[in-house]
Amino acid sequence: MTLSIIVATSLNNAIGKDNQLLWHLPADLKFFKTTTMGCPVVMGRKTFQSIGRTLPGRKNIVITRDSLFNSDQTFDIIVEPNLESAINHLQNEQEVFIIGGGEIYKQSLHLTDTIYKTIVNTTIEGDVYFSEIDPNQFELVWEEKHLADEKNRMDYTFQKYIKR
Repeated sequence: MTLSIIVATSLNNAIGKDNQLLWHLPADLKFFKTTTMGCPVVMGRKTFQSIGRTLPGRKNIVITRDSLFNSDQTFDIIVEPNLESAINHLQNEQEVFIIGGGEIYKQSLHLTDTIYKTIVNTTIEGDVYFSEIDPNQFELVWEEKHLADEKNRMDYTFQKYIKR
């Protein structure tokens, strides 16, 4: 199994504030959907609640210590108590994506094989930040820069890192 992180950050690595994204970039949402489609996505409870629904075409795994979360089976999700049990549940998958939030990213970074990162060309205050990517641990293997346009109001860059 390949364990991948997919994340969008500002120039100062902010990823969210008040449990919400900090910008609206349709190109990044499309990149996220295309990259993760068909693969399981693992997220924390707060991230799931901020999305408000399951992501179609993907197995949705939500990590929470709340054993009653989704006990009424309102959502088509798999609930796991921690990252380790989520990963064990998905061992037979080809690629699994960690999609947030901040605490789940921190717990999974040392286990990660690949990082897909969108850098949004802005510096913004957040209350959740993504860790700096250590160049001794990860190598940048692909980068694609985009200028702002009528749909995407800020410049942004897609990047892919692989574990050294």
